[in-house]
Amino acid sequence: MAFFILIYIIKCVTSTYRFQLPVLFFLAPRLQLCTKVNKNIERAKKERKIFLSAYTAFLWNFSYLCTKIKTMNQPKDIRNRKLAEQLIRHLEMRHFEAHYCPDTATMKEKVRALIPAGSSISWGGSMSIRDTGLTTELKASGEYQIYDREDAQTQEEKINIYRKSFECDFYLSSVNAISEDGVIVNIDGNGNRVAAITWGPKRVIFIVGMNKVARDVDAAWTRARSTAAPINAARFDINTPCQKDGICHSCHSPQSICNQVHFLRNSYPEKRHVVILVGEDLGY
Repeated sequence: MAFFILIYIIKCVTSTYRFQLPVLFFLAPRLQLCTKVNKNIERAKKERKIFLSAYTAFLWNFSYLCTKIKTMNQPKDIRNRKLAEQLIRHLEMRHFEAHYCPDTATMKEKVRALIPAGSSISWGGSMSIRDTGLTTELKASGEYQIYDREDAQTQEEKINIYRKSFECDFYLSSVNAISEDGVIVNIDGNGNRVAAITWGPKRVIFIVGMNKVARDVDAAWTRARSTAAPINAARFDINTPCQKDGICHSCHSPQSICNQVHFLRNSYPEKRHVVILVGEDLGY
């Protein structure tokens, strides 16, 4: 089409072939280039169609895979939500404030909503809250006064942070286990965590994965003692029987991390303790 338009223009401008031939001689290579460009455009269009077809197929397959994965997880999600609803009722009867979040992202939003800017915050050695990235985000926000024992350079500084945590507005913790009727069980080594849970900080927020829920108080105690404690002991360079075989022996080792056992039946004062249940497996 471009070739015929150019010929028509040339005929309009020149009246004889004597003028037309030199012009054609000059334009011929450029017209050939235009033809190549047109061919390349056509080829690009075909390749684009092929790409779009492949991309559409990929999106469909990816969407199908996501649906299958969601369907696979759905029964567990349904169970977690129903169990959480029942557990929240029991916790509220025990004067706790309680919430359910389906995932860690929602949990972090809930925590930020509960803690006003400018508040002072501390936490224990919970892997549940650290692994979610919550503590890192709170520190990075610059909105809070943070007391983190990991920032201590000496043992004396660490102990001072332990003491400052009693004066904090909020103390974050997880639990070793919680019964379906709302009794929280923790085992502690130094005692700073269970001490802060019991008294000191204005409010305590528990971050609890649904994997921590046990049938009753006896099952919660068994979970804390036989599952959580040996795994937590494996985090440290200590000489205890559970380090050798992964089994709790109710030992009296000088390096035991199971020195204080804490059962929290009710929140006192009312709603001092907040339990956020998370529909994921968190911590040990």
